[in-house]
Amino acid sequence: MSSSVTKAARLSVAPMMDWTDRHCRYLHRLLSKETLLYTEMVTAPALVRGGALHLLDYNVEEHPVALQLGGSDPDELAVATKLGAEAGYDEINLNVGCPSDRVQSGTFGAVLMKTPELVADCVRAMQEATDVEVTVKCRIGVDDQEPKEVLPDFISKMQGAGIKRISIHARKAWLQGLSPKENRDIPPLDYPLVYQMKRDFPDLHLSINGGVTTLAEAQTHLSEGMDGVMIGRAAYHNPTDVLSTADRVIFGTGDDSDPVEVVHLMLPYIEAHLVQGGKLNQVTRHMLGLFAGKPGARNWRRYLSENATKPGAGPETVLTAVQHVTQAAA
Repeated sequence: MSSSVTKAARLSVAPMMDWTDRHCRYLHRLLSKETLLYTEMVTAPALVRGGALHLLDYNVEEHPVALQLGGSDPDELAVATKLGAEAGYDEINLNVGCPSDRVQSGTFGAVLMKTPELVADCVRAMQEATDVEVTVKCRIGVDDQEPKEVLPDFISKMQGAGIKRISIHARKAWLQGLSPKENRDIPPLDYPLVYQMKRDFPDLHLSINGGVTTLAEAQTHLSEGMDGVMIGRAAYHNPTDVLSTADRVIFGTGDDSDPVEVVHLMLPYIEAHLVQGGKLNQVTRHMLGLFAGKPGARNWRRYLSENATKPGAGPETVLTAVQHVTQAAA
């Protein structure tokens, strides 16, 4: 496995639909040079049957960056994996954790926890298609499964198929009766079970995901023996709190990033996006949480929200918005 990506996996930002697009990842990379970033889930059928290769677009500055694929057909996943590898991604991850209805109807995501042999076939086909490392993100179980029985069996089958790195969302997924949003909160977290998996499978690189909101919590999981921690919504809504000190705190390298400086570093990127016909709010919607909890944050959010969608809105809109923060801090 690539040592640089494995090192980066000590802390990662979870793949999140509609959130971790390339604009979001560019912002997160400015906040942390070390953290591993994931794409939104891209379905193998969209790439292979739909020819939607634009879904693989990213900026070279995002490295290390992983592509997450959804699917359950080994041949199709192999082709999608090859496309992802050719695009230059540092890791190809298979989604065995997403509980959405759309995902179930396509027989991928969390429902695959019920068919570990099929998942093993999928990852073997993916590995044969590329030298880039293939990884898996899973839940501890689904529906009426007993996690302490199914999770060790699932991990064992992944290890048997050649997988060396797994991210485990420490909740079950309820495929009936709970929405995807409820599936992120309602099923109880079982961190001890995930810690036990690390003890039972010491040769695997295991990351824990679910309910982690701060770097202090991440450090607790690492001190319990986990190899990595994956943070989702907190990294999105409070990106500065989670990512600006991550290089120093989690990786022991580099300096902390300054969110005001990051805003200024985003301006050339925004300019280029607008020149290509993009809209300001496509980028700035990911920046709203940059100053969460800081003086002027509310006015920053409000100004951007109200003005970024206006015709002709550009970098000067962002500069005006950030003045609310710098003036409040003065």
